[in-house]
Amino acid sequence: MRRVGILLNPIAGMGGRVGLKGTDGKVAEARQRGAEPRAPDRARRALDALASHDTVSVVTVAGIMGADIAREAGFDPTVVAEPVAGPAASIGETTAADTRRAVAALVAADVDVVVFVGGDGTAVDVAETLDGLGSEIPMLGVPAGVKVYSGVFAVDPTAAAEIVTTFEETEPGDVLDLDEDAFREGEVSTVLRSTAKTPVDRRRQSPKQRVGGTVETLATGVAAGVDPETTYVFGPGSTVGAIESQLGFEGSPLGVDVWRDGNVLVEDGGESEILASLGTDNVVFVSPIGGQGFVFGRGNQQLSPAVLRQSDVRIVASRRKLDGIGVLRVDTGDRALDERLRGWHRVRVGRVETRLVRIV
Repeated sequence: MRRVGILLNPIAGMGGRVGLKGTDGKVAEARQRGAEPRAPDRARRALDALASHDTVSVVTVAGIMGADIAREAGFDPTVVAEPVAGPAASIGETTAADTRRAVAALVAADVDVVVFVGGDGTAVDVAETLDGLGSEIPMLGVPAGVKVYSGVFAVDPTAAAEIVTTFEETEPGDVLDLDEDAFREGEVSTVLRSTAKTPVDRRRQSPKQRVGGTVETLATGVAAGVDPETTYVFGPGSTVGAIESQLGFEGSPLGVDVWRDGNVLVEDGGESEILASLGTDNVVFVSPIGGQGFVFGRGNQQLSPAVLRQSDVRIVASRRKLDGIGVLRVDTGDRALDERLRGWHRVRVGRVETRLVRIV
């Protein structure tokens, strides 16, 4: 019987759809913008998949950080600690200190693997705590944050459940983080914060790589074909940013912009602003994350299922970036939409050239 330690950061990912590009220090603002918790649903998906295996037992911490969701999924978990106290617990907020205390409790309970639900910030807290305790217990992330760049995450919640029930070997995984304030200002500064043991499995994502390549001709080709009656939604990234430059405006490099017939309708918008700006015909331009291949669900949660269902999707990438990826991935949080998006897609790599690449 494999003892799986479960740890949930309930506020992870709240800033994504409302355009905050992170949640650290921004919970109150996220709530003011109408953000709703994302991590509990991600945790429930992972635990529902885990519940189909009779070879695991769940060890977790009390309340909102694990036990509540585990019981909803049908488990009778072993509860080893109650790290959250005070008024924050009643509104579903936790701190890094709560996460670190929870990890220490799971280590003391001698779990076989620590499964955390959160983003890169949570990954840093888990990895640094394990390292500080001298623990050799492996860790695996269920992706729920805005920033999910580290190499210790499964590609989606269901994959996390499959990995923890079947893995036999571990390997070092990079734990990365960004300065969120700099990120909001358009500067990407990835820092290697730790290296942690993590299961070996093809369903684990690779750490983000920065992969360059000329995109000028690609951007020129896209700009030449715009339709004045169509509303264009531009996702984050330098490749999409080159298209915006060709159209005559400087978009938000790490946010989502909306443009129609020479006019910027939304700059660095959240989900509600984007939805309000859509017209009859809408096109979303997005470029996959280098090294990982994610098209949706990593750093662009503003492009929500509601936005995508009203839009055609156009994927653009440099040849070099595609060479370093192989396949594309989606993780919108909506399983039906993910399934609809899977399959072969034409990815524009030049002025007129495209490649067929599969979303898996």
